Amino acid sequence: MKKIWLLGAAVCMVLSLGSCKPKQSAYKAAYEQAKAKESAAPVEEVVEEEEVEPVSDPEPETAPVATKTENIKPVAGENGDHLKRYSVVIGSFKNKTNAYSLKERMQKKGYNAVLGENEQGMLRVIVTSFDVKADAAASRDDIKRKYAPEFQDAWILEKAGY
Repeated sequence: MKKIWLLGAAVCMVLSLGSCKPKQSAYKAAYEQAKAKESAAPVEEVVEEEEVEPVSDPEPETAPVATKTENIKPVAGENGDHLKRYSVVIGSFKNKTNAYSLKERMQKKGYNAVLGENEQGMLRVIVTSFDVKADAAASRDDIKRKYAPEFQDAWILEKAGY
């Protein structure tokens, strides 16, 4: 008796779910209504205007040159002699393994990457360093373009007390 009830319930379930399918004719009717409304809408006339050449090329947009100032020192075993006032940071880590991994990867790509540590113990992966803020900004923007989207959050670190 239980098998008959289960079989009957399964058949009812299949029939009820099968009837939930949307009919193709419903889609066709909706499409025809939209098409009719589209053709009934007034058509605006487009007047072609003569092209005007700009007098001068617009300045290329550059990202704002915001910096974050920190007391930073090279991590033990790192050569921080070439670190200047403005440095481009591509990664910040608490985990030393992640920081060293990114540093080594960037060194293989030809950068003179250095790990710096701030007063809070954050490890900064620095790939370039400059005395002039504009040069650091240009390098940051170049890295963002070259390695998009990986280093879109690259930023400029200004050494405190410089």
